[in-house]
Amino acid sequence: MSSPSTPVSVIIPTHNRAGFLAQAIDSILAQTYTNFEIIVVDDGSTDETEALLASYGTAVIPLRRENRGPAAARNTGIMAARHPFIAFLDSDDRFVRHKLALQVTAMEAQPELLISHTQEIWYRNGHHLNQKKHHAKESGDIFARSLELCVVGMSTVMARRELFARIGLFDESYPCCEDYELWLRASVRHPFHLVDAPLTIKHGGRPDQVSVQFKTGMDRFRIRAMENLLSSASLTPDQYRLASAELVRKAVIYGNGCLKHGRLEEGQRFLALADRYARP
Repeated sequence: MSSPSTPVSVIIPTHNRAGFLAQAIDSILAQTYTNFEIIVVDDGSTDETEALLASYGTAVIPLRRENRGPAAARNTGIMAARHPFIAFLDSDDRFVRHKLALQVTAMEAQPELLISHTQEIWYRNGHHLNQKKHHAKESGDIFARSLELCVVGMSTVMARRELFARIGLFDESYPCCEDYELWLRASVRHPFHLVDAPLTIKHGGRPDQVSVQFKTGMDRFRIRAMENLLSSASLTPDQYRLASAELVRKAVIYGNGCLKHGRLEEGQRFLALADRYARP
C-alpha cells in the first residue's frame, strides 16, 4: 500500500487555554504524517494565547476573532482551511503520534467515505478513565446510537470538505452540544468509519469546559436538535420513529426535572413537546 498523501487542515478552537494549547499543537507537530496545516482559532482569549501562538512562527496559522463559542470558532477554521481533509482537535486534547497517518490511510482507502472517527483515551482530573459500554464507538450507520448521546469524540474526527458542503457547518446558536447536532445531521445520510485504535487523548472534568458548565441542562440542546431534524422532512420513516421516541424520552425526563426544581413554565413546555411527538 502506498503512503498516504492527502493534505489535512487541523483546526483547533481555543479560548483562554494557553496552559493547555501548547501540548495540543505539539502533538500535531510530532505526528509521523507531516502533510498538514494547523489553524488555531483564538476565540477572544484574554490570557497569553496570542503570544504563545506567535512563538510558533509559521508552523501555526493563527486566526483571532471575538468570543462567540466553539461552533463559530470551528466554522471560522473550516472556512479558512485549504486542504481536502479537515481534522479537529480541542485545545486541551492531544493526538497520538500516528493519528493522522492512520486516519488519512483509512480515508484514502475508501474514497466514498466522507467522515471517520477513532477511539479515545480518557483522562479526568489527571486520572485514566475506563469508557462505559454506552460510549462504545461504531462504524457505519450510527444514527440510532447518536440520538441517545454524542458517540463521536470531537477531537477524533476527520472529514472531507465535501461533507460540510452537503450538510452545512456547525450551528452557531448552540452554546454546547453543537457536535451532537452536527453528527446527528450527518448520520442521517452518511456512514461514519471507525478507525478502531485509541488515537486521541482526551482530558476532562475541569470547570472551564463547556460540557461541565452545561452538564445539568445539556439535554435541552439535544432535544432542540432532534426537534429541528424531525421538522426537516429529511428522515426515513424508521429514522423518524427512532428520533421521535428518543425526543419523547428526553423531553419527559427533562420536563419532570424542571418541575421538580420549580421551573414550571419550562417543564410544562417540554412535557407538552413530548406529548405532541408521542401521539401516533
